Amino acid sequence: MKQIEIIKPDDWHVHFRDGEILKAVVPETTKNFARSIVMPNLIPPILNGKDALLYKKRIEKAIPKGEKFKPFMTVYLTENTNKDELKESYKNGLVFAVKLYPAGATTNSDSGVKDLRKVMPVLETMAEIGIPLLIHGEVTDKEVDIFDREKIFLDQKLDFICNSLPELKITLEHITTKDAVLYVKEGNKNLAASITPHHLALNRNAIFVGGIRPHNYCLPILKREIHREALIKVATSGNLKFFLGTDTAPHLTNDKESACGCAGIFNATYCIQILAQLFDNENALPNLEKFVSRNGANHYNLKINDETIVMVKSNQTLSFKNYLNIDEKQKIKIFKPDFSVFWRIAY
Repeated sequence: MKQIEIIKPDDWHVHFRDGEILKAVVPETTKNFARSIVMPNLIPPILNGKDALLYKKRIEKAIPKGEKFKPFMTVYLTENTNKDELKESYKNGLVFAVKLYPAGATTNSDSGVKDLRKVMPVLETMAEIGIPLLIHGEVTDKEVDIFDREKIFLDQKLDFICNSLPELKITLEHITTKDAVLYVKEGNKNLAASITPHHLALNRNAIFVGGIRPHNYCLPILKREIHREALIKVATSGNLKFFLGTDTAPHLTNDKESACGCAGIFNATYCIQILAQLFDNENALPNLEKFVSRNGANHYNLKINDETIVMVKSNQTLSFKNYLNIDEKQKIKIFKPDFSVFWRIAY
């Protein structure tokens, strides 16, 4: 296949940050995606409907003129979240979903949940009225190996939530393991999972080849090749329970290339082109639209986008920009996979 036309994609997991970074990164998403779910882990975090509305307005100001893009806003679940305020914010359209970060699991997650039982009344309310729960699925116990944190979370935490509230709509975000693939496939009908392009493209060797590669460091951390293969298999299969959530996470190069580098990969710029190549490599291009445009919308009970995009396969490799410039001194490294990409977006 040399050309494909697909429904315009959605990105169901985006970090826009704030301030000058927000202004620079929002157009990188809006040029290729129709809608996104925006993460709430700012400093301070987005804790209620009022916070979400103000943040949404800042995002909308950064959308280039003429582009149609809808951000879906989330709030950061804490052990002090007010279920009545959340219910009202959801009813008024200020909040689309709630994000559960285990305390300390990733960037700006210190205010996250330590004891699941303390947030069960909020989760019960969410199940009653249909608010989706988005989960960063890792435990944070110091004694647990970082490469095992997702597997342990499935057994110790997610199982408890799913069994307690089978009617709660849950997205296990940015899954990284064969274990998570199996758990979601066999889980109840309200459980789905998002997968990032970098977890499809790379295994954990990419962090260490030829030295430390800080721009390939993310959380959840990259895993063994057997896990990457499981992600590729299910993503390209067309399975309705799996869809794109890029987890595009911008950090300034100075913050990545440091003694304690930040976790996160900024992949928004060439995400769709990379995915087209990955699906092409697996002879699965007919399933690309399901993964990037249909499955997520269906999971969230949203209408499929009306617009389409056309992608063309060239004989020459796509030329990647190395950085997104924030100003004269600050920049963000753009994700580039370790294989050639021949697909581009024509219109």
